[in-house]
Amino acid sequence: MIKKHDEEVYDMIIVGSGPAGLFAAFYAGLREMSVKIIESQPRLGGKVHVYPEKMIWDIGGLTPVTGQQLIEQMIEQGLTFNPTVSLSETVTQIDKNDAGVFQIETSQNNVHYAKTLMLAVGGGILDPIKLELEGADAYEHGNLYYSVKKMQAFKDKRVLISGGSGSAVDWANMLAPIAKQVTLIYRGDALKAHEADITKLGKNGVEFLTHTEIVECVGEGQHIHAATLLNSQTEETTSIAVDAVLVNHGYKRDQTLLRESQLDIDLKDGYFIQGTPNGESSIPGLYGAGDILSHEGKLNLIAGAYQDAVNAVNCAKQYLDPEANQRGLVSSHNHIFAEKNKKYLYGALAE
Repeated sequence: MIKKHDEEVYDMIIVGSGPAGLFAAFYAGLREMSVKIIESQPRLGGKVHVYPEKMIWDIGGLTPVTGQQLIEQMIEQGLTFNPTVSLSETVTQIDKNDAGVFQIETSQNNVHYAKTLMLAVGGGILDPIKLELEGADAYEHGNLYYSVKKMQAFKDKRVLISGGSGSAVDWANMLAPIAKQVTLIYRGDALKAHEADITKLGKNGVEFLTHTEIVECVGEGQHIHAATLLNSQTEETTSIAVDAVLVNHGYKRDQTLLRESQLDIDLKDGYFIQGTPNGESSIPGLYGAGDILSHEGKLNLIAGAYQDAVNAVNCAKQYLDPEANQRGLVSSHNHIFAEKNKKYLYGALAE
């Protein structure tokens, strides 16, 4: 198949649009760099889409927000300087030509070019581990869920949650106050969550069963109305009525991009970029930010991803122009926001 080339050479291409990628797009725009974002999913926001209704407390200066609220605010900020955005494109290969320009190939058979490249792909492309039962996929457009998009969807419902991770326990505790009944099952012998959260299950009236898994879903059309459970110790089966089934068995991660790259990138544990606190990799002009980047003093928080992004963009700016300032001018004194500030200072009067 003939590859389609976007002939424009961007100052920076950012692969990934989670917290690190979107803030990098904003900051690169502030530094007057031309930017393209390439995202494998059909929407911006990255892994935060996994927990849209969970509360996020640990971003400095930001009062608690839900994941969905954070996504909306990150996107608005990330698009401030109108970067080019390419969705539903998975990067399959990265290389650097003789002119020092990065060539990025994607699953859509496209080729993109950039003077610098930032990888902000987190722990890799995430796909939920599905319920491995024949015919289960028929319920995915009904009442079989792999994440909680809206908690109100579970109001007054009998909810069965399968999974033993901290995330599964969190959802059980969060849904208990609004659901009619929450049952949590795990095929292992002990839930993998903080003791305090496990204690809350009992206080919230959540029934939880270990050594137990779903072996059959009974339903009609797209809706499950009962689930057959197997206790692996007693080998007994029981059937419970359900209005919703939430499966939290973890995620499969596609982490092949860096291992199969044409570039000889220093990696940690076969995947993470072994870089510097400034986001630099072993390849000049290639940077990392967020969970993909490993360095001494790494902070695996959203707040840390923002710092990674700023440091990497500043390094990229000097890579492009050695005479450029080491850091961008702070926003409160930056002329680039002069017109944009009017919208927030004067509202409709500025229009």
